[in-house]
Amino acid sequence: MRWVCYADRVGLLLEDRIHAVAGVQRLVDLLGDDGTLLADAAARATADPLEIVELADTELAAPIPDPPSIRDFMAFEEHVVNARARSGATIDPDWYELPVFYFTNPAAVHGPHQDVAISPGCAWFDYELEVAAVVGMGGGDLTPQEAEAHIAGYTILCDWSARDVQAREMRQRLGPAKGKDSATTLGPWLVTPDELADCRSGKGFDLRMTATVNGRPYSDGNWSTVYWSFPQLLSYASRGTVLRPGDVFGSGTVGRGCILELSGLHGEDEYPWLQAGDEVRLAVERLGEVRATITAGSGAPAPLV
Repeated sequence: MRWVCYADRVGLLLEDRIHAVAGVQRLVDLLGDDGTLLADAAARATADPLEIVELADTELAAPIPDPPSIRDFMAFEEHVVNARARSGATIDPDWYELPVFYFTNPAAVHGPHQDVAISPGCAWFDYELEVAAVVGMGGGDLTPQEAEAHIAGYTILCDWSARDVQAREMRQRLGPAKGKDSATTLGPWLVTPDELADCRSGKGFDLRMTATVNGRPYSDGNWSTVYWSFPQLLSYASRGTVLRPGDVFGSGTVGRGCILELSGLHGEDEYPWLQAGDEVRLAVERLGEVRATITAGSGAPAPLV
C-alpha cells in the first residue's frame, strides 16, 4: 500500500489516482496496531472512496506532518567515513557498536514539494538524502526481531543542514541543534513494508537513491549499503523508553548523499553549497521523489548579547 495526505485527507494511492478514506484526516490515526487499521482503511478506500482525485493535480502534504518525534541516525558507513575525513578524522570504533542518533524538530516538517528556506546565518546549506521508517505499533525494550513488526512503512527524508552552524555547535560536544532544525522534508507517500519485500538485500533493500541539483546529477547510492538495519535502529532507540505510533526514524545520509561529502571529495567549485533559487530533487525507487526550491532565509540572526 502507498498512503498519501492532502488537504486534511488521507488517501490510498492506486496507480496515479488517490482514493480518499472517509472519516480519516490524519494518517497517524490509522497506526497503532499490527497493520489491521491500515488494511481495513485500504479496503474502504478501494470499495467506497470519499473521492478519487488525480495525483498530478493534488498538492501533497507530508505523510506524517506532525510526528511525535523524529530521530535521525548515521546508519551508512560510507557517509560517516567521508564526512569525518573532510575534517581529517577517522571513524570511531564505537560507531560499529552504537547506532547513534539525535532528535530533530517535529515542528519543522515540510511537505514533499514545499520550498525550503536557508537556515538563519547559514552560508553552507546542504541536503541529505535519506530514507525513513515510520513506527506503526508502539513498544519499548524491543529486540531487533520484534522491532521489524513495529514498522508501518517507509518514506523519503531530507535532513536540510546548515553545515557551518552545525560545525560550530558540535565543537561544544553537544548538538546538532540549530544547524539541523529549520526543515525536514518527508514524502511523498508512506509505503508499507510488503511493497518492498521482493527487494530485500543485506540490511536494507536494493533500491537506488539519487539526488539532483538544478537537473545535474549529484548523489547516487543504494539503500542496500546500509550498515544498521531499521529494526536494529528501532531496537536501540526503544531501550529504557517507548516508541509511539508515528515516530519517524531517519536512516542518516546514504554514501555520497550530501554536498558535505561530495565537496570534500571533489572540491567546492565542483559541488558548491546550495543557494537561493536552486532546485533539489531526491528520489528513491518505489518511494517516489521529493523536490524543493531553495529560498533566501531571514539572514543573519539578531545578536543574543
